[in-house]
Amino acid sequence: MLEALLNLDGGILLFLQEAVRNPILNPVMTAITTLGNAGILWIVLTALLLIPRKTRRVGLISLCALLASLLVNNILIKNLVARVRPYNALDGLAILVREPSEFSFPSGHAASSFASACVFFRKLPKKYGIPALVMAALISFSRLYVGVHYPTDVLAGILSGIGCSYLGEWAVIQAQRHRKKTADSGDHSVEAGE
Repeated sequence: MLEALLNLDGGILLFLQEAVRNPILNPVMTAITTLGNAGILWIVLTALLLIPRKTRRVGLISLCALLASLLVNNILIKNLVARVRPYNALDGLAILVREPSEFSFPSGHAASSFASACVFFRKLPKKYGIPALVMAALISFSRLYVGVHYPTDVLAGILSGIGCSYLGEWAVIQAQRHRKKTADSGDHSVEAGE
């Protein structure tokens, strides 16, 4: 079963290389994948949301989701699983970008993209949320297209990113409850001292 899944994983990448890659799409997909490097697109969007008071809470949730994704995916799971990149395991697979230095599973690009995009989709008007999800999907697909991740890496990154979006929201809710509780207990102590 596992061997069949691994063969399918590799087969999809080789199919993309032979049947889908072309001189027109190559620079487009390379540019899209670059937007996800180090989560830069999502970090910039999150920083912009943190500025206006009206969107600050969404920015905080996205920030927490991105931090959760970094810890869970890039620091913990990647190093525990230690899956080699497909271009090192599949004969004939060529990559279109510089070799990443981290392990393959899960895709950090997919995880960070869906961590933020799912927050934006749930918390912002759909005219912002839907394009965010489309961009997250494009960045995730680009990782297959350029040959640096297996499909299961990307799928795991997407699922983990969605989970991190909810974890980020939970963290902000808990922080707000704690702050409110602290403020309320401070009010009572002031009243008691009067």
